[in-house]
Amino acid sequence: MLYYLFHFLEEQYELPGAQIFQFISFRAALAIILSLLISTIFGKRIINYLQRKQVGESVRDLGLQGQTEKAGTPTMGGVIIILATLIPVLLLAKLDNVYVWLLIITTIWMGVIGFIDDYIKTFKKNKEGLQGKFKVIGQVGLGIIVGATMYFHPDITVKEQVRTDVVKEEITDAKSSNYQEEKKSLKTTIPFVKNNEFDYSSLITWIDTDYAKYAWIIFIPIVIFIVTAVSNGANLTDGIDGLAAGTSAIIVLTLGLFAWVSGNIIFSDYLNVMNIPNSGEMTVYIAAFAGALVGFLWYNTFPAQVFMGDTGSLTIGGIIAVLAIATRKELLIPILCGIFLIENLSVVMQVSWFKYTRKKFGEGRRIFLMSPLHHHYQKKGQHESKIVVRFWIIGILLAVITIVTLKLR
Repeated sequence: MLYYLFHFLEEQYELPGAQIFQFISFRAALAIILSLLISTIFGKRIINYLQRKQVGESVRDLGLQGQTEKAGTPTMGGVIIILATLIPVLLLAKLDNVYVWLLIITTIWMGVIGFIDDYIKTFKKNKEGLQGKFKVIGQVGLGIIVGATMYFHPDITVKEQVRTDVVKEEITDAKSSNYQEEKKSLKTTIPFVKNNEFDYSSLITWIDTDYAKYAWIIFIPIVIFIVTAVSNGANLTDGIDGLAAGTSAIIVLTLGLFAWVSGNIIFSDYLNVMNIPNSGEMTVYIAAFAGALVGFLWYNTFPAQVFMGDTGSLTIGGIIAVLAIATRKELLIPILCGIFLIENLSVVMQVSWFKYTRKKFGEGRRIFLMSPLHHHYQKKGQHESKIVVRFWIIGILLAVITIVTLKLR
């Protein structure tokens, strides 16, 4: 809203300084400051409200150190993250941008699913919460929306670089010489590979080139899988104080760098990466989201004053998945979201091995002391603060490796 207001004032009245709102970097800086203020100042009021309403976490006794002391801690704190993200975005972002709207829809969609789950656990006293099949249906629904928008919406395009060693003397404009016109494309980025673009349509056009128009049949299920996997990964990571929020903040800031570079034709040309018109506007959303996560950490670090619940964890995972898809960096998810991946794998390995050994030997055996992985280290006697900080360090290392892929090919 403020973007349009100051744009009007600059055009109609030439208000000094109004043009600064045209710069994404300025609005992103304002967004992160505003989201930090909202999440820290108003976050406390939301926590007090949740306490008055007795919206407390019911904790099952799993034999973990310090677990019983957490009983009654307010949950549904993901509302803080959602509000601290959406308010700055609505004030500072360009609301006619398709990527911004896609992220807003993702935030509300996953937030509602998580809220219903937390509501059932808290007020209906059902520890299982929303049945898993309904969560999956919600995630699949979001995947269909995201995949269909990415495929069919006319404003979602890319500019491909012209790969030629011949430079015409009469061409002096870098944009004209290095890039083709905007066009619809299902290309994405392959890490650590030179000329690193992969076209999803090639998964079907090898049969017949005329099948390119049916590429959505391949693309949308891939998007559904990514959205479901990442949102569940974030949900599993939310097990000890500060782990999910801190890890997610690192991932989101990294994706913010990719969005800014991909949306800026000068930097994308210099780094030889795919230029995605209009994607730079996601930087404002990402800044607000990162600020909300860091502000939430103020109350979520050990000992936590509030838990994000599924309201927060499912929303975080959904947003990260959509950001990766929108910036054409979804193939980097196994690296960048390595913490989510290993948490997911630890559960799959534990359950699969237990079922296999029970069937074969009549007694279920375990790989880890407990899954997800962070509980394994708790069972070994490590304090959860140490576990969280070490996971953050690994997350930072993975983020650095991800950023290095911009040039290391």
